[in-house]
Amino acid sequence: MKTAPHILVIDDEPQILRALRTILTEKHFRVTTASRGEEGLALAAANPPDIVILDLGLPDLDGTQVCARLREWTQIPIIVLSVRDGEMDKVAALDHGADDYLTKPFGIEELLARVRVALRHAAQTRTEKATAVRAGALMIDLVNHAVTRDGELVKLTATEFKLLAYMAANVGRVLTHQSILTHVWGEPEANHVEYLRVFMRQLRKKLEPEPERPQFLVTEPGVGYRFLADA
Repeated sequence: MKTAPHILVIDDEPQILRALRTILTEKHFRVTTASRGEEGLALAAANPPDIVILDLGLPDLDGTQVCARLREWTQIPIIVLSVRDGEMDKVAALDHGADDYLTKPFGIEELLARVRVALRHAAQTRTEKATAVRAGALMIDLVNHAVTRDGELVKLTATEFKLLAYMAANVGRVLTHQSILTHVWGEPEANHVEYLRVFMRQLRKKLEPEPERPQFLVTEPGVGYRFLADA
């Protein structure tokens, strides 16, 4: 029998811990909880979870510190839940290794959807690196550097493909402006967000059915972008 995915919830609000334990258990997840950052890190090391749901405002460590310390030894998905809704808070968490960010109060169905996406991405990463990613009518061949839409080849420049490939390889994950710029253009260009906006517009024109209402290359306001594939 397949073992249920294990979720570690690190949050200092007892009512949040109780609610998430009840809801996630009903959805057939195994749930472990911690109310402090150090406790959560110890539990993660002793019994590695499949995903971590993490609050930023912990009594002993800031959540960004917990992210950074987890990333020293594991690539398990980290979803941040926080009352902090400022752009810089989101960017800091994502740059320290979080995969996603939800602001409290949050909708449980949205959280569950984010959990499913993160688990799929983690399973893909564990088995083998994806050689192709499908998103609706799009097929992105990461090996042969080819993109088709409804079976028709889409011509992309080398930089456009590098940008698309990086996002597609991190499907479902929020990528900050800085992380994308550093990967595609290099560290010296990490603050030139205007480069990214120009190339994102070009990609949307070539790939999206409605470029002004993107389905795949989605903006995370003030933070970065997320690539969404089929659910």
